[in-house]
Amino acid sequence: MSKPIYVTQPYLPPLEEFIPYLEKIWDKKILTNGGPFHQQLEQALCDYLGVKHICLFTNGTIALVTALQALRITGEVITTPYSFVATAHSLLWNGIKPVFVDVDPNTLNLDPAKIEAAITPQTTAIMPVHCYGHPCDVDAIQKIADNYNLKVIYDAAHAFGVQCHCGSVLNHGDLSVLSFHATKVFNTFEGGAIICPDAKTKQRIDHLKNFGFVDEVTVVAPGINGKMSELNAAFGLLQLKHIDAALSRRKEIDIAYRKQLSGVKGIQCIDDSGQTESNHSYFPILVQPDYPLSRDALYQKLKDHGIFARRYFYPLISDFPMYRSMPSAQRDNLPVAADASAKVLCLPIYPNLQPDEQQRVVDLIRGA
Repeated sequence: MSKPIYVTQPYLPPLEEFIPYLEKIWDKKILTNGGPFHQQLEQALCDYLGVKHICLFTNGTIALVTALQALRITGEVITTPYSFVATAHSLLWNGIKPVFVDVDPNTLNLDPAKIEAAITPQTTAIMPVHCYGHPCDVDAIQKIADNYNLKVIYDAAHAFGVQCHCGSVLNHGDLSVLSFHATKVFNTFEGGAIICPDAKTKQRIDHLKNFGFVDEVTVVAPGINGKMSELNAAFGLLQLKHIDAALSRRKEIDIAYRKQLSGVKGIQCIDDSGQTESNHSYFPILVQPDYPLSRDALYQKLKDHGIFARRYFYPLISDFPMYRSMPSAQRDNLPVAADASAKVLCLPIYPNLQPDEQQRVVDLIRGA
């Protein structure tokens, strides 16, 4: 039996490269609370990503929750049903009502043409997702937000290093939130970050992620413990040294999949040709009705052969019990998202995926 192949695996640099970081942490005896590696990683990420300010977090979900707190978002927020549940969960944790809007059939991102009809007097913000790392129509979304005086918070969990028509996609909106979970293109074991445009906003976010403390006797906000540890920050600094090679390898795997699957009837690769610089964080295919197997049957066939593809995103967020009774969650309101959720299958893609392993995946799909 061949070894299992998962949809993604974290990139782990050689262990000996991490030892000097651990030794420095042990020598300094600073484990958290904005230590030297934390500060170094914030600056290094600003430089690499082309952003002005970044606030590191213990994970991306806490970063989303805090971003909403930082902008004092209330009422209703328009968002996508086609994402990981953390997107909408962060709204509920803040007592905010998510309002689901359908996605664009080509990008599977929030469809700007559907947003205005969902705006009510209670709407205060829009929370789009750069799905699979493909940039949203940021200009159209910002125009709507400006017209209705709404905030925009991007869930950019998939979008590390992604460029759009005017530079880093992370510079759009009022805030952008990254995830550094182990499955992401860039990871710190667990981690996340908020990209913000100015020093004042960064200061407020830094207070909120540390219980609201300004100093040891002054608390200015009901904050949370969202700080990234020195261990995670150190691993991030090491990861950053290898990120360009990792992204390059992901691109090679993406190109190979597209070439080898191009003639398979009923298999549609989602087009990313419009991206200035994709990070190839996922490789989603849509299993169409003219393919010999259903999506779920293909998923099971791969699984039976030790290949653990994922149905990202299935079910839709709007199908889960805490959301499905909402009027905006009804299936007839979300036909494109529902169709994509029934067809999508994300294939394995990560830097250490070997050519023969990728060929196993392709051969099973082609041989259906």
